[in-house]
Amino acid sequence: MWVIAGDGADLNTIEAGWMVNSVTNNFNTSLFTFWTSDGYRSTGCYNLDCPGFVQTSNKIALGMHLNMISQYNGQQFETKITVHKDPTSGNWWLQIQGEDVGYWPSALFKALSSTATAINWGGEITNTNPDGRHTPTQMGSGHFASEGWKKAAFVRNLGYVDESCTIRDPDHDLIPLTTRAECYSVHLGNFDQTYGAHFYYGGPGLSLSCH
Repeated sequence: MWVIAGDGADLNTIEAGWMVNSVTNNFNTSLFTFWTSDGYRSTGCYNLDCPGFVQTSNKIALGMHLNMISQYNGQQFETKITVHKDPTSGNWWLQIQGEDVGYWPSALFKALSSTATAINWGGEITNTNPDGRHTPTQMGSGHFASEGWKKAAFVRNLGYVDESCTIRDPDHDLIPLTTRAECYSVHLGNFDQTYGAHFYYGGPGLSLSCH
């Protein structure tokens, strides 16, 4: 998830989700956060790697490994992540599985000190073009969004909080976007009462069609 305001050198983002990092986490799936207040130039960091995010929970740690991982065509597991702004303090709070994990102080930001202008959900990979080819790094389950339930990764019950602190459904405002459709894809699901606004996403990376 990306909570966004501003652009260019004034871009402010708060990011939260899960990741697989071969350098820092030995290919384990782990929780992560990231923030920047100057378009990724000199401010911000992952988790608690620099001053910024204030941890309040003694139950959930940023960077902790997730042990319950969905299986292809098998049991599915979910992690509920919420980022919302406290209307009194202006701080941005992170909730995971209903637990207040901590907050980003409003003073960290300029554009996000007032409100967010966009929210993105989805996935991203780092492509260093090894040997001049696209990376074999998978996204989600490593399968395309078209495979759907139990096979592709998904995000469900999307929502945002408006100025009146009311949770709104973004279903009609969602714009699907992929930068390399032959490598990774996204598919919006039909809104329903259980999954709300939701989508499937992911892909295999390097393949016969992605190179």
